[in-house]
Amino acid sequence: MTDAIATSGRQLSDRFKVWLCDVWGVVHNGRMAFRPACDALERHRANGGIVILITNAPRPCHAILPQLASLDVSPDCHDAIVSSGDVTRKLVLDHPGDNIFHLGPQKDQALLDSLPVNFVDFAEADAVLCTGLYNDLNDQPEDYDPLLKKLLARDLDMICANPDKVVQYGDRLIPCGGALAERYEKMGGRVTMAGKPFAPIYDACAAKAAEILGRPVERSEFLALGDGMATDITGARDNNLALAFISGGIHDEQTGNSDARELAKIATTAVPGVKVAGAMRRLEW
Repeated sequence: MTDAIATSGRQLSDRFKVWLCDVWGVVHNGRMAFRPACDALERHRANGGIVILITNAPRPCHAILPQLASLDVSPDCHDAIVSSGDVTRKLVLDHPGDNIFHLGPQKDQALLDSLPVNFVDFAEADAVLCTGLYNDLNDQPEDYDPLLKKLLARDLDMICANPDKVVQYGDRLIPCGGALAERYEKMGGRVTMAGKPFAPIYDACAAKAAEILGRPVERSEFLALGDGMATDITGARDNNLALAFISGGIHDEQTGNSDARELAKIATTAVPGVKVAGAMRRLEW
C-alpha cells in the first residue's frame, strides 16, 4: 500500500496509461450505468489513456456491446472489451469433437455459437461448460446440488465461464456461475476457471493493449479497477497490477462510508500483497 491513496480518476490518469476496468459494480449495476464512472473512463481516454473493459461475463465481447448500449454505457468510454467468454471459447477449443453439457441460461447462447463440439444432455457428456444458473433472479446455488452430484458421479470436468460468485443487480446481489463451480469443487469435482482472477484474461488484456498502442506494455503501466475481492482485487495482486478499489459494488455494505485509507486497508487485509494505488466508493473523475 502506498502512502498516498488516490481518491479520483484524475489522480490516477497520468500515472497509469492502461486502465483495466471491471464492468458490473463499477460501470453499471445490471440495471443502469453509473454515469460518473463512464465520464471518468471517457476523460482518461481524452487524457491519452487506454481503457479496456475486463469482465467475467460468460459471453464473447461482441455479445456484450448490446447490453452495455441498453444500459446507456457510452461506447466512448472504452477502447476494447475482453471477457471471460472470450477466454472460455479458447478453453473449449481444446476439446474438439467432445460432447459438452451446457449448464446455464439461454442468454449465454452466443458463447456456444460455432464451437466445434456437440452440446448434449449431461448423461452423454464428456465435460461440463458452466455459464451460470438457469434463472439467476430466482434460483439459489444449493438448488443445483442434485444435478452437480449427478455430474460428479460421471466424473465430468467442469469449465466455468464466470468465476464470479455473486454480482450486483440493481440493489441486490444475485448468484453467478462461480458459486456453482465452488460447490462442485467442494464435492470433489475438477474445475477449470476462465476470467478473473486467473492469468489468461489478463494476458489477453495485455495483448489487446499492445495491439492498440503498437508496442509492448509494461505491467507498471496498467491499473486494475474493480470491486470484487475474490476476482478484481485478487487478480490485481496475482498478476502484479496496481489496483483502484471501487468499494461500492458487491462489498458496499461491508465497507460503508470508509475513507480511502480505510478502504485500502480493507483491501490489503483481505488480499495481502495487493498494491493499492486508489480507493473510492464510486469511480469518478
